[in-house]
Amino acid sequence: MSVAFAAANAGEPDRPAAEARFLALAKAGDLDAFEQLVALHQRRVFSLALRLTGSVEDAKDATQETFLRLHRKLAQIDSTRSVGPWLYTVALNACRDIGRDRQRAPSVPLDDLAATLPAVAPNPEGLYADRQREEQMRAMLLRLPEKERAALLLREMEGLPTAEVARILGSSEVTVRSQVCTARIKLRKLLGRIPGGKS
Repeated sequence: MSVAFAAANAGEPDRPAAEARFLALAKAGDLDAFEQLVALHQRRVFSLALRLTGSVEDAKDATQETFLRLHRKLAQIDSTRSVGPWLYTVALNACRDIGRDRQRAPSVPLDDLAATLPAVAPNPEGLYADRQREEQMRAMLLRLPEKERAALLLREMEGLPTAEVARILGSSEVTVRSQVCTARIKLRKLLGRIPGGKS
């Protein structure tokens, strides 16, 4: 099955209701509904995978694998809960698998970042500065231990509650809080070493 990497539908009026409807239809064998379910989540899954792996190609592979696993496990998904946290767990495992298989230095070419950057004013200097900051942040995140990086991304950048992050990572809430705090301290120190950065 091919999963397109088009942007997810922006401004979904009632995302939980839409997700529940698409999930129910997908479980009944509706492939169009499954594609809509993918469209609701693929941008965030890809963004998380990119920050975890630091490689556009690896992030695409991890995203593809995440949604293939979703399709295979549809019958086992709890229809009363959001599928998002389950997808984050699968994406995290897919990134780990890819990292073990490839064991190569991650790189994110500036040209490949355009699709993942937030919208900015059409100012070439501003766009270049934003791209530089994004690349620096990705590089700093990749210097964190895997568990600290995952905890920070899920808690701070994806906005998941600490309890949900703990469930996804298979650890305690106390451990997640400690990992997030340690990751923040390390990032501040790394940021202080960048010219123009604030510690």
